[in-house]
Amino acid sequence: MGTREEVTAWRPRVPGVTEVFHAHFTEYAYPMHVHEAWTLLIVDDGAVRYDLDRHEHGTPHDTVSLLPPHVPHNGSPATPHGFRKRVLYLDGTRLGDDLIGPAVDSPDLADPVLRLRVAQVHTALTHPGDELEADSRLTLIGDRLRTHLRPRSLPDVPRRDPALARRLRELLDERVVPGLALDEATVLLGAHPAHLVRSFSTAYGIAPHQYLMSRRVDRARRLLLEGRSPAEVAVATGFYDQSHLTRHFRKLVGVPPGRYRDSAR
Repeated sequence: MGTREEVTAWRPRVPGVTEVFHAHFTEYAYPMHVHEAWTLLIVDDGAVRYDLDRHEHGTPHDTVSLLPPHVPHNGSPATPHGFRKRVLYLDGTRLGDDLIGPAVDSPDLADPVLRLRVAQVHTALTHPGDELEADSRLTLIGDRLRTHLRPRSLPDVPRRDPALARRLRELLDERVVPGLALDEATVLLGAHPAHLVRSFSTAYGIAPHQYLMSRRVDRARRLLLEGRSPAEVAVATGFYDQSHLTRHFRKLVGVPPGRYRDSAR
């Protein structure tokens, strides 16, 4: 039987993410090498065996592996059918140098919640237009990684901040069509991005990216009932394209936008 190697790689429009890499390797083994960026790795099928700083490690199910920059490592299949993995390469704006030592000591984190969140980021990154969702989730992932690796290093920041949440909501309301990047909101509101996301979610029971998409879908509904085409509506309401509109519209309304428009009397 021949080998089957599959690779997909791209650079998303999300600050601090230098590359997204999805791969299925059956026999290929990485030699010792280094990366300039942090490597955040989950394995969806099979397992990987690797050496980091002359110590052997592995990637069992529900594990998130965090490999620090400039530290040599390799990698090879640990099962007969190889492995399928998803990787985020993150620069220093996402994870600081102070985590390198702890990550060398404990690169594999058995945390099902963390793994789920990393998988959710990958899903968001496969859909252009969902950058705010990916950025928000990555911000919370960074905090969770830090609590694993340096549990005493995080400041005691209160989660509740209704005034800040209200200011972010007002900003999102002003930017429904053009959208809002998390780093821009951080500058405008003078708050840590993780605190922004948490305070908004706590105050309103919905994440900022979900709120923004809900507002866009509401606008889309009105325009569709006026008889405008889904392609026109997608542009007019801030979606990346018609496919992006359809995915979120169907999620929130239950039917695709074209069918919704045709139902109007």
